[in-house]
Amino acid sequence: PGVPGRGSHNSARLARDHTEVVVKVLRPGIDILVETDLAAISLAIGWLKRYQRVSRRVDLDWLAEEFSRVTRAELDLSAEGKNAERFAQDFIDEPGVYFPRIYWDYSAAHTLTMENVGYIKVADHQAIALTGINAADVSKKIYNIYLRQIFETHFIHADPHPGNIFIKPLPTETEREQGVTEIHPDDLVEYQENRPFQVVFVDFGMVTVIPSRLRSALKEYAIGVATRDAFRIVQAYVQAGTLLPGADLKRLEEAHQALLNRFWGANALQMKDVVLAEAGNLMQEYRDVIYNAPFQFQADMLFAIRAVAILSGIATELNEKFDPWQEIIPFAERLATRELRMNWQEWLQEIVTFSQVIYRLPKSIDALMNQAQQGNLTVKNSIAPESRRLLVRLERSINKLSWTIGSVGLLIAGVTVKERDTGSWLWIVLVVLAVLFFGWGIWGNRRR
Repeated sequence: PGVPGRGSHNSARLARDHTEVVVKVLRPGIDILVETDLAAISLAIGWLKRYQRVSRRVDLDWLAEEFSRVTRAELDLSAEGKNAERFAQDFIDEPGVYFPRIYWDYSAAHTLTMENVGYIKVADHQAIALTGINAADVSKKIYNIYLRQIFETHFIHADPHPGNIFIKPLPTETEREQGVTEIHPDDLVEYQENRPFQVVFVDFGMVTVIPSRLRSALKEYAIGVATRDAFRIVQAYVQAGTLLPGADLKRLEEAHQALLNRFWGANALQMKDVVLAEAGNLMQEYRDVIYNAPFQFQADMLFAIRAVAILSGIATELNEKFDPWQEIIPFAERLATRELRMNWQEWLQEIVTFSQVIYRLPKSIDALMNQAQQGNLTVKNSIAPESRRLLVRLERSINKLSWTIGSVGLLIAGVTVKERDTGSWLWIVLVVLAVLFFGWGIWGNRRR
């Protein structure tokens, strides 16, 4: 059995070499229609401002501005083409994803000409199966592409509905040996078990950028989820400014820990049953947190949240047993490793600063004693700003050094136990404690 590689589409060909392309054309009068819709939305938001329970949690003017900005951007085809090229550059090292080439010589203000990538629509599960592509692998690949967009590149395709995602079959090793180097949208694709593939995205008019003020908080949140650390998750909320003043942080931490304990490890299919079984208990136990709803919605995350919601539905449709927890753990581990490297560089800088302070200390003490002997020593009842900053840096350096010495001691002890008793698990415990000591020393001091 086989299946044509593409879904239905209308295409054109370039005059110079007859390359098959797709031309996107703005519908006449679409700008007027968009402005009319935005005016209606603005009117509705004006009504919502009257409800304090909504207005105190959402900056509605900001929300309206964000919605208008992203919607109007969809009419700028030149910007859409540049967005496609940015995505391609962001994922230049990722062979599992593909973005269509833009033909600028054949594009204009109201048209955009791009490579034809009308392969198999992601919602056509039967066609995917007939090529031998593993649907579970597709769901994992799409999920990881979006994790990278949110937490690494911070540039997100905000409209990932099934019509904007295609699956491109790739030749197997056997087919390559037979001379098949490329599969085109019109080609008949024969079944080959576990056929390789690429995820292809189109329609780059609706994009959103994670603001710099939220990037660090999002990383902390991802690491907190992957390590089941409710405290870290709540601190990420604080860092992002998503909590209302006076929010009960301890109670929030308890609620999140309960959610992690009860839902951890449930795949997409199991999640529905777990939610139905646990919803009543959670509502009863944490009704104060749910009723108070101490969150402030970040308007510039509107389209990122929308994209994740759509994506979750696509992943679940492809694979009911899809386990988002197992996918986010290795991703968060990479984030944590990268963060640790950054902290290590920061720690080295602090050691240099500390050494410079120690080096200058004898001279400073000698000058101080000379002033005292000459009767020129004066005492202020407050610390000068420069001295205060120096003391804070010195305190942080000493604290980090102390934690590092402790972690190195535990690490050496673990290595020693491993060498002397290869059958013991004690060395693993010591190494884990060493990592925890080091991480807490660096991260804990940074929060002060």
